[in-house]
Amino acid sequence: MRGMISQNHMQIISWNTNGLRATAKQGFFTPLFDGKPDIVCLQETKATPEQLPEEARNVPGYYAYFSHPEFKKGYSGVAIYSKEKPKEVFYGMGVKKLDDEGRLIGAKYKDFTLINVYFPNAGRELKRLKYKLDFYKSFLKLILKLRKNGEHVIFCGDINTAHKEIDLARPKDNVENTGFLPIERAWIDKVIKNNFIDIYRKFYPDKIGAYTYWDQKMHCRDRNVGWRIDYFFLSFELVSKIKKAEIMSDYYGSDHCPIWLDIN
Repeated sequence: MRGMISQNHMQIISWNTNGLRATAKQGFFTPLFDGKPDIVCLQETKATPEQLPEEARNVPGYYAYFSHPEFKKGYSGVAIYSKEKPKEVFYGMGVKKLDDEGRLIGAKYKDFTLINVYFPNAGRELKRLKYKLDFYKSFLKLILKLRKNGEHVIFCGDINTAHKEIDLARPKDNVENTGFLPIERAWIDKVIKNNFIDIYRKFYPDKIGAYTYWDQKMHCRDRNVGWRIDYFFLSFELVSKIKKAEIMSDYYGSDHCPIWLDIN
């Protein structure tokens, strides 16, 4: 198998599509592949593979892998499209109560392990905060275990938390709201303390107005009143391989926009 990082150029895209059937129907799915990215990771697909249109189920030149909830239809779900067949694909973290919602797919390649994940939202009145924090805790345990095994880890997706005040338009208004609670943000601190790098901030430490999610009901995207809650995190050993990390803020079709990573 050819080594992926040893290629001259490689691109990974991550996007919370907020319903892959709608994304495909509205014509926002196929253009993601126009630049022939090596890997596309989608979150919140809200569908089983059988429910997807053909263009989303079978993309020419790509292997496709899907995960969806065991019991709740039209909810959650993640997908990976990969030009190269991974050495191994795994689903979930091995914790049944956290894996039943189809929130995680991992793909192992020669030079790194990629994890595509849709982290839970704490919900109204923070009813799912404990579930979210349990998911965070188990996920950190998983990536530390993988790295201990000698694997270089990239994880991407909708983390559902803005890390710092710079990562949302109205931090003072949201300190008591899910997505910006101190206890949620502290988990990202812990990830970083364990030598995982928020690669966008590595390239753009002081950039303001850089968001990946906007509330549609309030027409927030028009005013760029948003949140940066979609990330690429990397084992520190991989940072020197990264050429670019960008936000595709002009790409529509969801309440999130895609983000992408360029690897040398």
